[in-house]
Amino acid sequence: MIENNLPVLIIIVPLCAALLCLLLTGINRHLGRAVVVLAVLASLVMSVMQLGLVIKNGPIHYAIGNYKVPFGIEFVIDSLNAVIIVMISTIGFISAVYADHFVTDRRPLLHGAYNTIIALLITGLLGMASTGDVFNLYVFLEITSLSAYCLIALGGSRGIVSAYRYMLVGTIAATFYLVAAALLYGATGTLNMDDMAKILSSGDYDTVMLLSMCFLIPAFGIKMALFPFHGWQPSAYTHAEAGTRPLITGVMGKLPAYAMFRFFYCIFGTDFRYVRYLMLALGVFSVCSMLYGSLMAMWQNDIRKMLAYSSVAQIGYISLGFAIGTPIALAGSFLHMIGHAFMKGGLFFCTGAIRYKFGTTDLNDFGRIYKKMPLTCGLLTVAALSMIGIPPTAGFFSKWYLASGAADQHYWIYIAVLVISSLLNAVYFFKLIEKVFINEDAGLKDKWSRGPELPLTMLIPIVVCFVAILGIGLFNAKIVDVLLLTLGEVGL
Repeated sequence: MIENNLPVLIIIVPLCAALLCLLLTGINRHLGRAVVVLAVLASLVMSVMQLGLVIKNGPIHYAIGNYKVPFGIEFVIDSLNAVIIVMISTIGFISAVYADHFVTDRRPLLHGAYNTIIALLITGLLGMASTGDVFNLYVFLEITSLSAYCLIALGGSRGIVSAYRYMLVGTIAATFYLVAAALLYGATGTLNMDDMAKILSSGDYDTVMLLSMCFLIPAFGIKMALFPFHGWQPSAYTHAEAGTRPLITGVMGKLPAYAMFRFFYCIFGTDFRYVRYLMLALGVFSVCSMLYGSLMAMWQNDIRKMLAYSSVAQIGYISLGFAIGTPIALAGSFLHMIGHAFMKGGLFFCTGAIRYKFGTTDLNDFGRIYKKMPLTCGLLTVAALSMIGIPPTAGFFSKWYLASGAADQHYWIYIAVLVISSLLNAVYFFKLIEKVFINEDAGLKDKWSRGPELPLTMLIPIVVCFVAILGIGLFNAKIVDVLLLTLGEVGL
């Protein structure tokens, strides 16, 4: 029974936890949080089960309420989004475990609301990855965005300003998406993605697709913070609430990128007359994103802002694979998407831990903190090397697949930019490593001096990310084989 309903249970369980959290927190301050953590853990277990079923039996089509296509909402799970759902559930779980240490106001109502919003954010992300319906994607996108606005605003006065700015541009993005969805629905009479793709491929809809594409590129570009649509992101990532920043920075920008792939490759298809122009525009944005983000990150002394600009560059890697368009390049994009979730999430777990222990995020204060935080600095080092692209980490192999795809298509300029961007990454990440291991001890006062370097609930996410970065790298071939079960059918 459970196996037959996994696609919807993975989403409903954290949603129910969100609905119950405030009530349970009123009974006991820790009860609501415990329910959220257990619910996300249950989603993680079910997502692993679902991935196994997809690999064994092929894609899953789940009609909500047994209303068949095109009249009902359908969840479609293939090998690609099954892996992404595991990624979301894993980062969501360790973030829920980690985040409680950053709730400074211990009033039960606020504590319950905080964990409720975390559960809603995870629900929205899981829904975006699972849905096969164009309008349902918008609903989950808005759940995700509204939750993110709240969590960013909890970062203090500067967080409120950042959240307001993000809300303004996010509303524009949502409007653009709705316009594109309305154009496609008006032309096809359906909101189901598979049904829409069949109708678009059977007639002359090039003009409608081109017009909708012009709205979708800025819509997804804003949500995934792709240059030049990234203006809201550095401030939002820097000043977001520290406990949930790893979830926001590690996962939230990836789902609009996944949605972009679904529209451009699975709905419009590679036979679309203007696909080459689309890929060229996406390639230009990707190159600019990779170079701009890397250059801006080099000049930052606040590690949060450095990592925020770095994310602009890393999103460029993901969209670059879409621009190249071969199955192996697409596999590189999604491998980078998965690896980067743990790289960037892990780096922000470390940043939050350092601030929790020493009260600073200034790189100049990081002198030889490895002596006091060996596990944290171990993850900082591994994640930094992976961001640069040093084997055997996840980042090396994702960049290798991207370069291989570019070489197959003779896109030598893309390979050159990959190399240049990686060298720029090396400049600022080796600066971080130098600060941590070589610079003189800044004499920071330890705010957590009891027992181990950090509470256990903060060490668990750090260890998980450390293992994941190396594991994705070492087992990259198996992961790519799973991704290619879907990507092999849609590449250029």
